Amino acid sequence: MVIGVPKEIKNNENRVALTPSGAHELAMHGHKVCVQTSAGTNSGFADEDYIAAGAEILPSIEDVYAAAEMVMKVKEPIEPEYALVRRGQLVFTYFHFASSEALTRAMITSGAVCCAYETVERGDGTLPLLIPMSEIAGRMAAQEGAYYLERPRGGRGILMGGVPGVRPAKVVVIGGGVVGTAAARVAAGMGADVTICDISLRRLSYLADVMPANVRTLMSNAFNLREEVRRADLVIGSVLIPGASAPKLVTAEMVRGMKRGAVIVDVAIDQGGCCETSHPTTHENPTYYVDGVLHYAVANIPGAVPCTSTAALTNATLPYAVQLADKGWKRACRESMELYRGLNVVEGKVTYQGVAEAWNLPYDPLGL
Repeated sequence: MVIGVPKEIKNNENRVALTPSGAHELAMHGHKVCVQTSAGTNSGFADEDYIAAGAEILPSIEDVYAAAEMVMKVKEPIEPEYALVRRGQLVFTYFHFASSEALTRAMITSGAVCCAYETVERGDGTLPLLIPMSEIAGRMAAQEGAYYLERPRGGRGILMGGVPGVRPAKVVVIGGGVVGTAAARVAAGMGADVTICDISLRRLSYLADVMPANVRTLMSNAFNLREEVRRADLVIGSVLIPGASAPKLVTAEMVRGMKRGAVIVDVAIDQGGCCETSHPTTHENPTYYVDGVLHYAVANIPGAVPCTSTAALTNATLPYAVQLADKGWKRACRESMELYRGLNVVEGKVTYQGVAEAWNLPYDPLGL
């Protein structure tokens, strides 16, 4: 199979879908890997590294798409790429279809086979291709929140850990999954007063056992969230429903009741955001205010640390990419329920229920 790795063109997306070691592994399986020139530069990988690993360097994004039977990316195709995706071509990347109707309809029109990293799911419900980026995004959510709480950055002027005799920042983390756990742990390490909210009592019991003493757990419901958000200096939204739109747990009314200069970091923005006042931002222009509350809603947070992110992503995606390349997508998805669950749009049909529901489209479960 010919695997194409284009350079990411989304704003400040510095990651690349495959490291040279990943390209070498695919080449060892007899596949041809075509990488766009300078695709790995911002992640610390030169074209020469890919050539040494057995890959071919192509000069343009058009060349990569034209050559590839399977395109491996980090982020979803954006508008300039829509016309490059062709019928029957396998595209393996983060799609987050439930946050973009335009992307969904473009991929339906293309006739491509869209296998989404974020919905590849194990039998136990874990999301192996989302976990590494979620861990990074969670850590960075606390880091970015602390940065934007500084007065010169637009925040209240609060130090996360406080000092003796002065209270630390109050941090509320909504969602106790991978992102929320990582965010709470980093915020706690900075010395903040952290509350983590979740709807699962079992998960809260686990977190109460493993988290530091300055992390408290709280059942997530409308009343509790309203009270916690009102008192918070920093709110981190980390709610996920795989493949579907995130629920709007922080309402516009709740935002109006927050402290002026408080910060919201909405990590769920990839799936539409869990805050009613959130809209996607970029690393170039990451923040905006609503009712005096600073919102940070960058849709590709791990893109800011591409050396770490690219290595972590390849570690997770490569075994699945090898299966797809060795067997072809139909056989690979027939033999692996994990990969089957990754199929979101296939040859003009929406095959993932959450995506169909997000945009009121026909749901056509795929039989293989």
